[in-house]
Amino acid sequence: MDVILIPGLWLDGSSWNAVTPGLEAAGHRVHPLTLPGLESPDADRAPISLRDHVDAVVARIDALDGPVVLVAHSAGGAVAHAAVDARPHRVARVVYTASEPVADGECVNDELPSANGEIPMPDWSFWDADMLVDLDEELRRSILDRAVPSPARAATDRQTLSDERRYDVPITIVTCDYTEDMMRGWITEGYPSAAEVGRIRDVEFVALPTGHWPQFSRPADLARVIADAI
Repeated sequence: MDVILIPGLWLDGSSWNAVTPGLEAAGHRVHPLTLPGLESPDADRAPISLRDHVDAVVARIDALDGPVVLVAHSAGGAVAHAAVDARPHRVARVVYTASEPVADGECVNDELPSANGEIPMPDWSFWDADMLVDLDEELRRSILDRAVPSPARAATDRQTLSDERRYDVPITIVTCDYTEDMMRGWITEGYPSAAEVGRIRDVEFVALPTGHWPQFSRPADLARVIADAI
């Protein structure tokens, strides 16, 4: 299977380096993406939109033959879901890792501190403690060393979806810094961040208890979970 790996904010394709060997050992062809504006600290990212990120994923889908699986981390869930909306007949499954699909009209996060059209990665003190589980000082340095400011619009642009066939594409949600019960509760309570999950017809939950960056804290286990989902 062709597996397209979509990073979250601040990260490029190399953030999946510790996950790809396990997927390749399982026989999959792996395509880790670096989204527009994340190529280097010097990239011009102010004009780059959420749709530009979606278009980059759709272009990679179109460049491959046959069905694909999308794997999204964190804010990459908005990108993956919009790519499914654009190509529902080409995506066999989406694996949301510490992530979830973002509904039409919603955004990833419009409260992150930004300046000059970009969002630098906040200091570790910005995050809740449950998001930092298993991230020792070495792993934190590794993430910060590769972190690049993200285009602000990747987080603040409103999602635009139009094809309800997206609800027919099965998904796996890998719960890391929250649990399945928490997500089901958010769906019942009508939280906007969970609304789209409740509309998808085939949803599988897999627990991988760790912090918000499992590709760093539990990469081999994450590779196994993704391979099992495929």
